Amino acid sequence: MDEDTALDLCGELPSAELTHPFGFETAVYKVRGKMFAFLPLDAPHPSITVKSDPQDAAELVREHGAIAPGYHMNKRHWITVTLDEELPEGLVEELIRESYRLVILTLPKARRPVA
Repeated sequence: MDEDTALDLCGELPSAELTHPFGFETAVYKVRGKMFAFLPLDAPHPSITVKSDPQDAAELVREHGAIAPGYHMNKRHWITVTLDEELPEGLVEELIRESYRLVILTLPKARRPVA
């Protein structure tokens, strides 16, 4: 998946909001004010950082050279995925959607955009 596709996918999720709290060189996607993904737009190698279940994160880091503990984030709950590396078809999309789902689960039910 390339950077533009990742940005589009993040923006298409229900109630997703693109913000730039760290400047316009970083795209931060939030749902109901809580971050679920961020992409440094000026990096030499495009990447996306997403929330992940700690057990899944550890396994993904072990299995894929393009996945590392979250850069500048809690290394247990966040992973950084290099987008210009070879990864199984659909994995990045799955990771983005799972990050979104994990963040939604932390919201009170009345504030969740989807059931």
